[in-house]
Amino acid sequence: MFTGLIEKCGIIKSCQALALEIAVEDVWSDLQFGESIAVNGTCLTLERQQGSVLTFHTLPETLKRTNLGALAVGSMVNLERALRLGSPLDGHLVTGHVDAAAKVRRWQQLPGGDMLLTVELPENIRALVAEKGSIAIDGISLTVVSVSENEFTVELIPVTRNNTALCQRRSGDPVNLEADLMARYAARYIQAINTPSSNITMEKLFSAGFIK
Repeated sequence: MFTGLIEKCGIIKSCQALALEIAVEDVWSDLQFGESIAVNGTCLTLERQQGSVLTFHTLPETLKRTNLGALAVGSMVNLERALRLGSPLDGHLVTGHVDAAAKVRRWQQLPGGDMLLTVELPENIRALVAEKGSIAIDGISLTVVSVSENEFTVELIPVTRNNTALCQRRSGDPVNLEADLMARYAARYIQAINTPSSNITMEKLFSAGFIK
């Protein structure tokens, strides 16, 4: 579990079918083999550390479902270690399970230095994204400003824009999206209570021969 508050940025050194290598300039001093680290919001397991280079095991499915497989060597990525019990939860609960990789549509400069980011909204999470709700973009905890049928916007303060990997993302680039965990459970509950109950009864199972 993560908070969506980016701790460091790294640079992709190599990306192959089963291994992703990331160089980190000021690497953590107490990393443990097997611990979880969110890389652009994707929960990955640390396999090896050689100096400032971290190696993660990556499945082909992970590379296909997230933007990690589309980013070129030299691209910047966001990094966050897993949340420890008792640590402040300053963002929102992020699982590191990416729902979709969607394209950046446009950036807009706002008065005061903030930036408005518009991202396409994939069909599979449309019901989970709401105005003033939370969403993780490349692992960053952000608040949704507005939502339409096929896109949504978030506002970034200069610190977030300039000190995360989002500073490299341009129109057409893919970013990883994870919908809010609470929205996911709420949607599932609504679906369950609106689903008609099964008409299978013990009598029907007896008569059909499934129960002797």
